[in-house]
Amino acid sequence: MDRYLSIEAFVTAAETQNFSEAARRLNVSKSVVTTRIQQLENYVGAPLFHRNTRNIQLSEVGEAFLTECADLLARTTDLVDQMRQAKATITGRLRVHALPGLVLGHLATYLREFQDQYPGVELDLSVNDTVVDPVKAGVDCTLQIFKPASNELIGRPLFPVRRVFCASPEYLEKHGTPKGPRNLYEHRLGLYSNYPTRDRWLFYGKRETVSMDLRPALRTNSVHLLEEYAAAHAGIVCIPTLVASAPIMSGRLTPILTDWQLTSFWLWVVYPHTHRGGLKLKLFIEHILSRFSTEPPWDEDLIRAGFISQSLIE
Repeated sequence: MDRYLSIEAFVTAAETQNFSEAARRLNVSKSVVTTRIQQLENYVGAPLFHRNTRNIQLSEVGEAFLTECADLLARTTDLVDQMRQAKATITGRLRVHALPGLVLGHLATYLREFQDQYPGVELDLSVNDTVVDPVKAGVDCTLQIFKPASNELIGRPLFPVRRVFCASPEYLEKHGTPKGPRNLYEHRLGLYSNYPTRDRWLFYGKRETVSMDLRPALRTNSVHLLEEYAAAHAGIVCIPTLVASAPIMSGRLTPILTDWQLTSFWLWVVYPHTHRGGLKLKLFIEHILSRFSTEPPWDEDLIRAGFISQSLIE
């Protein structure tokens, strides 16, 4: 019995709660995963899983040993990666899930810089607005707006995600520019569907805070569709500045209600607790963090132009 391969099969099956999915991730057959886990169970003298026709669940013994086995697996991977680093040959695949708003127009340069430094790392990047659990999704980390959803995950904040209401100059010329938040009721709105506050909005002014329920004509989980919707003169939208900055600075869109602030979110890098020692992941996170040690460049442009405030409301 290869103890490392058996432990790897056990940890992967525990994370996925499915032998077939574990086999797919390990690029082996289901029978190989089953055999390796059975060998480990025979070695420890107790079942590691309760099995039925639909799924598997950790036994009491499996739960007791999972954390230690996962740590052992991570330390082994880290040790091998460090040995490779000493020879300047860090290799392997790094799986990342990221939001389209960050990836499109912003991330490619940072990815190139990372791969120039570590050419042996293959990046497998999934781009989707859906918030995923990195363990269940089988990725090493996610770049997402929301904080980690469980204690099994670790999160590190990258940069603030500010939001701005905007519309095309043509739309505003035809329908008028709102003077205050309540004037939004007079306009067709496009709003992002995945904000935690949903239809409830708070506008922070110099003298008052306005709370409103907004009913959009278009609700979507795509901030890029909202940007195109506004550029098509269809209405007023609220989108993150990382998407809005370029069209605003070019004059394609016009920010409105600039004397009012909205709450900001943070973009996080989230990864499983059991992956904390992986060297490829560690280097990738450090590289991304180093690129956002100050204000994001898209926000710097808008702050200098007076379109958004440098202060944050969270």
